[in-house]
Amino acid sequence: MNLSITTILIIITVAASLYAWNKPDLLQRWMFNPYAVRSRREYHRFITSGFIHQDYLHLFFNMFTLYFFGTIIEQVYGVIFGDLGGVLYVAMYLIAIVVADFSTYTKHKNHPNYNSLGASGGVAAIVFSAILYDPTNDILLFAIIPIPGFMLGIFFLIYSYQRSKQTRDRINHDAHLWGALFGVAFTILLNPAVVPRFIQEISNFRLF
Repeated sequence: MNLSITTILIIITVAASLYAWNKPDLLQRWMFNPYAVRSRREYHRFITSGFIHQDYLHLFFNMFTLYFFGTIIEQVYGVIFGDLGGVLYVAMYLIAIVVADFSTYTKHKNHPNYNSLGASGGVAAIVFSAILYDPTNDILLFAIIPIPGFMLGIFFLIYSYQRSKQTRDRINHDAHLWGALFGVAFTILLNPAVVPRFIQEISNFRLF
């Protein structure tokens, strides 16, 4: 049985999360703790934190989103880039996880008690890459409300930026924001032709 790259990423992430939940010390060592990265040079946390999650709901939401949009991008990259598509797809996902934490590192490198975890940065990159390729396709907000991808993307960026300026919840909105922006930049770098096509689709879009 041939498994897709997206499925393999999900299996690895689910396995890592379940394993870490039963090993509290390991979970702590894998979380993204900017202070530990700076003071003890534990750079592995940039990657390992992207494969563990807080709880079942956190894990399910990220993996469900990754499966839906990752499957699309994996196929698109395969068509455009051939055998290299899978490598580029994984590269975007993993690099996005790292890049998404740079802002968090800068903001919290002197805060020993700050931790974050989850694949949100990588998932956001995949979602926004998919939006660039098909901006007017509806995305179901809360799995119920259909909203054109580019509109939801704009709302998501504004919301993440605003929330990143606050510290009232435990969600790493910086990771969402920078992961999404990286996904846009990476996609355009690989395939600049996606930009005029994106603009054309938006120009032709009619809500009603």
